[in-house]
Amino acid sequence: MNRHRTAASVLLAAGALIAGALTAATPSAAAPADASASFKQQHTRGFWTAERMRNATPLDVTAAPGAGRTAVTASDRPTAIAPTAPVSPTASPTAFPQAGGAWTGGGAVVKTSGRVFFTMGDRTASCSGDSITSANGSTVITAGHCVKYQGAWHTNWVFVPAYNNGNAPYGQWSATKTFATDQWAASEDMNMDVGLAVVAPLNGQTLSQAVGAQGVLFNGGYNKKMYSFGFPAAAPYDGTKLVYCSGNTGKDFLLTKDHSLGCNMTGGSSGGPWFQDFNEATGLGTQVSVNSFGYTFLPNRMYGPYFGNEAKAAYDKAQNS
Repeated sequence: MNRHRTAASVLLAAGALIAGALTAATPSAAAPADASASFKQQHTRGFWTAERMRNATPLDVTAAPGAGRTAVTASDRPTAIAPTAPVSPTASPTAFPQAGGAWTGGGAVVKTSGRVFFTMGDRTASCSGDSITSANGSTVITAGHCVKYQGAWHTNWVFVPAYNNGNAPYGQWSATKTFATDQWAASEDMNMDVGLAVVAPLNGQTLSQAVGAQGVLFNGGYNKKMYSFGFPAAAPYDGTKLVYCSGNTGKDFLLTKDHSLGCNMTGGSSGGPWFQDFNEATGLGTQVSVNSFGYTFLPNRMYGPYFGNEAKAAYDKAQNS
């Protein structure tokens, strides 16, 4: 199917901040007929060396916001899934609000957050992701464009929790299958930029057994106090550190129904988690969105998709896979 490119939006996709200009352009090439909302992963064992992870480069990709999504109604009842990563409180010298800075605290978020690496055609790229509570104990949530973009599913997909400058202290977790909302899989609708991956066990453990898992909430509403995390890799960041933003969120009034947060994170942070009810001491929160995109004419502002019924449906497919 054809998708018109507007470029009022900027995707933080695959390691880069990407932009365009609110004018319709030539339609993109038709997407493949198979718009399945999941993909059985192709992975080459040993592909992601420390050098390859360090050299995963930003990719300029253009996204087109799809049709507006119906606003939340009273029938969209909140659905909360509790975390499975209780930890002892730790000192957390942080600040609220924060427009972007290295996370110097500790807690569960240091282990549940990580970098995502994948191949897109002949290029290597990175995003961010988070381990969330699930029935299979092996589910990572990220942005839709971090699993599929321009009609093609990414390959060689791995999650590296607590990534540290080429090091993988808890190992590389290879995806067996990746998922997206039906709307992202079919038309890459920016309102539904949510992706997930089910990763294979490693050293006899599931992901949540190894690093814990954050809680997640669907249909939780807008205008909340939130924290976002990610591994931005485009200047002024370099992908080596876990970075966070915090503040009171709003709602996008332009092209999407997304959450909005003051944040200067750059490319590579896509797919990183947004938490409400976040506890700086324990590093635990309730995930309600992921880093998705920004507008070129509104600098230092990040947008993340609303976790509604569509995201819940994708989550259920992944956690029961």
